Amino acid sequence: MALRVAIVGGGLGGLAAALFLRAAGVEAQVYEQATELREVGAGIVVSPNMVRPLARLGLASALPSFAVRLEEAWEFRRWQDGRVLFSQKMGDECERLYGAPCYVAHRCDLLALFQGALPTSQLHLDHRCTSVRDEGQSVQLVFARRDGSEVRVEADLVIGADGIHSVIRDAIAPKVDARFSGLCAFRCLVPAERAPAMALRPVQSVWLGPKRHFVHYPISGGRFVNVVAIVPAGDWRTESWTAKGEISDMKREFAGWDARVHQLIDSATDTKRWAMYDRSPLERWSVGRISLLGDSAHAMLPFFGQGAAQAVEDAAELAECLRDVGRDSVSAALLRYEDIRRPRATQVQLMSRGREVRNHFPDGPEQERRDRELAEGDPLRQSAWLYGYGQDATPAGA
Repeated sequence: MALRVAIVGGGLGGLAAALFLRAAGVEAQVYEQATELREVGAGIVVSPNMVRPLARLGLASALPSFAVRLEEAWEFRRWQDGRVLFSQKMGDECERLYGAPCYVAHRCDLLALFQGALPTSQLHLDHRCTSVRDEGQSVQLVFARRDGSEVRVEADLVIGADGIHSVIRDAIAPKVDARFSGLCAFRCLVPAERAPAMALRPVQSVWLGPKRHFVHYPISGGRFVNVVAIVPAGDWRTESWTAKGEISDMKREFAGWDARVHQLIDSATDTKRWAMYDRSPLERWSVGRISLLGDSAHAMLPFFGQGAAQAVEDAAELAECLRDVGRDSVSAALLRYEDIRRPRATQVQLMSRGREVRNHFPDGPEQERRDRELAEGDPLRQSAWLYGYGQDATPAGA
């Protein structure tokens, strides 16, 4: 009898897991609490270690239709005058080193790509998980619907892909308190016709200044510029990608910065603002027939742009571990998945902490030393352990 897999959460990680499992011959059901799929946030880096797994599913060929292929990344600029401190060529060199290019995209476009590849019969909207219980031979789930009704589901295993506030994680792991970074992020989209020309280039630019940094790159086929501004949080503690911020507050944070930064800010019509938290690494992801994936397992700060890529890596490995597995071997397969993925994801999770300290040096000796090191660096080659992961993986479905 076919393995019954329930995935709780229909974001990028949950849909990716369903797609990789399907390619491995396992048909999973995805349960999402929203009544329609819409990915919050805006820009996302689709790095080579994410593109390669998508290519194994036959999805990478669609990326150029909506994503922007980066020609340069890590274009570090000085806050006062925009002087370029360092810029990393990507393009052909990235593809030669890592077998795939690097893109930037709108999260909703990527979500639509995943949703379009998954049969509609495998996606169940308006299902908010209220209970999960491992009964040894199966897992029992209860979902609440907007009309007040309940849906009960029995599965051979459950994957929690329900994000940073995961219900599934709380059911199997000791509660991990959120760690406040002391920072908040403004995020907004600027229409291309309103943005300065330098922001339209296929480049990921990072402006570095005292106590804050400012990131921008084009998305949606170049129709918009994604802007993320990281600043001290002050009293702001709302951890939500949908919380509304004020453009005027964002502008004040960058007083005295280069005029092009202010042109981008002034061109935005609205902004979201969220306090930045992460979680300490979990000691375990899997208990019995239940396991975790993506932010549920390893919520991380965004400074290396690896949150979604790590979720896709999780999904690909999970599918391989469950390929040809029977019901009696589920727990062992999930532990094998955790043993493979947890060290890697933990390394990326911890690496993403503290980056802001280096980005936010006040002008002075430390900042000058950092700028010299940037000018002498080669991040593309130094990132082999990150971007080269899984280059020899067996294609899904092979």
